[in-house]
Amino acid sequence: MSGEYWAAKPEKLTPYIAPNKVHWKLSDILAAHRGKPDWIQPLVRNEDQEADYISMGAGGKTKRQFFADDRMIFIVQSGAIRVTIEGTAPFTASKGFMVNVPARHIYMLETVGDAPSLRFEVRQAGAPLLYPASEIPTPVPGRVYVKATGTPGAWADRDTNPVYFDFLKNVADGKKIGGPFVRDDHFTANLVRGPGVPVPPDTQKGHFHIDAAEFWFIMEGKLGYKIEGFPYFEADQGDVVTAAKGRWHRATNSPNSPISTRIPINPRPPILHNFEPK
Repeated sequence: MSGEYWAAKPEKLTPYIAPNKVHWKLSDILAAHRGKPDWIQPLVRNEDQEADYISMGAGGKTKRQFFADDRMIFIVQSGAIRVTIEGTAPFTASKGFMVNVPARHIYMLETVGDAPSLRFEVRQAGAPLLYPASEIPTPVPGRVYVKATGTPGAWADRDTNPVYFDFLKNVADGKKIGGPFVRDDHFTANLVRGPGVPVPPDTQKGHFHIDAAEFWFIMEGKLGYKIEGFPYFEADQGDVVTAAKGRWHRATNSPNSPISTRIPINPRPPILHNFEPK
């Protein structure tokens, strides 16, 4: 945007309503579920998107399922997951894999190996799972499953949206990492990687978004955050951080790590970034 303008910031700070938190620490999540192979930890719930940490024990698998009109992505934090997506050769996703399941593509996930798998999963808010006729649907409150046929068929995703991205392999191969992983009209997930930098003063507020929350998965290293209403803090690999809509926020690579990568996720690309005038 050229020139100054008036941005309609909320008069009161948008509250964090459970399960939303400014900072979910992976270490705390693992401690809360210690000894359990199968569990779900809700992390993000807003009017646009929702995200969970999902642990699936050895040999565990989902049903064959799909979403009607929205994609689902997940990032593998630990373990190994055999991924079967309609129209794609099956593959095994391990730590650092980012996986994209487009709408109306039947998929199934299965933990392989002797250890549970742990994934960070992001979906469209409130989108119910659908199932091929051979499966028995898992009940959803407020929904009744009925037999149907539909059109159009599987969503033809953009060529620029890969089915998966092996982050750790690309790092090991020395390939340049940055830019979008997936993008559509109401979902974006990017990779932002760079060296550590000095912590800016609190007077550098960053920016805010008018009507959308933004959250981040920490892929590697440490990220420093200053979010309106909270003191500066640092997030480690596997942590999840959320800036509620309308709150000033700033994300910088921590000086305590030589290089760091964050995965920002929001529902409106390109989302307007509102900064203070210089």
